[in-house]
Amino acid sequence: MAPFTYEAKDLFQWLTTREDMVVVDVRNEKDFNRFHVESPYPFTLRNISYYEFMENEEESVGRIPQGSKVRIVCAKEGSAKYVADIFAKHGYDVGYLRGGIKTWGNLLVPMLVARNDGYELYQFIRPGKASCSYGLISGKEMMLFDPSRNLEFYLGFAADKGCMISKTFETHLQADYIAGSRDIAKRTGAVFYANDGDFKTSKNPYTPLRDGEIHRFSLGGPTVRILFTPGHTPGSTSYVIDERFLISGDMVFINSVGRPDLGGKAEEWAGMLFDSIQMVKGLDRQLMVLPAHYIDWDEANEQLIFTRPLGEVFERNQEIYEIGTLAAFVDFIKANMRPQPEEYATIRLVNANLREEDEDRQEELDLGKNECAASAYAKTQTARAG
Repeated sequence: MAPFTYEAKDLFQWLTTREDMVVVDVRNEKDFNRFHVESPYPFTLRNISYYEFMENEEESVGRIPQGSKVRIVCAKEGSAKYVADIFAKHGYDVGYLRGGIKTWGNLLVPMLVARNDGYELYQFIRPGKASCSYGLISGKEMMLFDPSRNLEFYLGFAADKGCMISKTFETHLQADYIAGSRDIAKRTGAVFYANDGDFKTSKNPYTPLRDGEIHRFSLGGPTVRILFTPGHTPGSTSYVIDERFLISGDMVFINSVGRPDLGGKAEEWAGMLFDSIQMVKGLDRQLMVLPAHYIDWDEANEQLIFTRPLGEVFERNQEIYEIGTLAAFVDFIKANMRPQPEEYATIRLVNANLREEDEDRQEELDLGKNECAASAYAKTQTARAG
């Protein structure tokens, strides 16, 4: 049987329906460890490099049980096709990922969060980045929140829904992925909104937000209330949708809060974050948190949507939300600091429109999971040392 090609969306569907298969990633160990396919459910993943198949074909193939459905992943596609041909020659049911690992990294999966009178709210999960963007539709308009650079997805989604993109909002100046608001605004004429706290020194053609202001659709629909929540960055902003949902950016995560050290001003920004936490603790605990990132799939609900009531988020993160003083909070942040990926500095410049990178370099910068949570890093390091 000849090998076939499959798309990233096919792989996601197989993983979420628990297809019995073996995913073989043929990249080198370093690239594999930096970024690889992950799933909400356990699955068999093997890292056997392309070079191992070249050097010892029989032994490499023999590491996968005969009769297995094999799905190959590589960097760009060519190596995966080479290995898929080998597996096909040995009688396996085998396919390889069209376009390579970057297509997994750019995949967006739309999930309907809510359908209420007058609007639909969608979460666009990006499994390869462990991040989420959002679309709010009312009438013939859609507002976007934290879109990625996969413009064709958002434009296609809007077209399928029979609406136009009217506004696009950023929660902050992103450091972990290349944001899409600037290019979406250029392509569609949508208004690009952002917080001066992050964007004033950028060269982006954006419209400044004001704390507490309300955004609406042309023909009614839900309100979007602007809530400044500085700390992860000085301009971090959350959005309260219909007084029911909190698009929290990198401020409130389901597990942990956003780390304040990415700008190199850990203590100063930690103070802002501590104040924002006190403010957030006064919000309605029934608000459904919609974060910009997640750490792992355990945070998703039974429908595989990343959303939890704010009250549950407080309970999950008691060790953070119950810190009573700024000094103690700063100590917590310092204990959990770790080096940020080197590419974050470049991504910030690209997102500020202060630096241009070609398409290949943007793809390279954009791969890999986020490192935005102030998680219990010190504890995990201690456990590993023990």
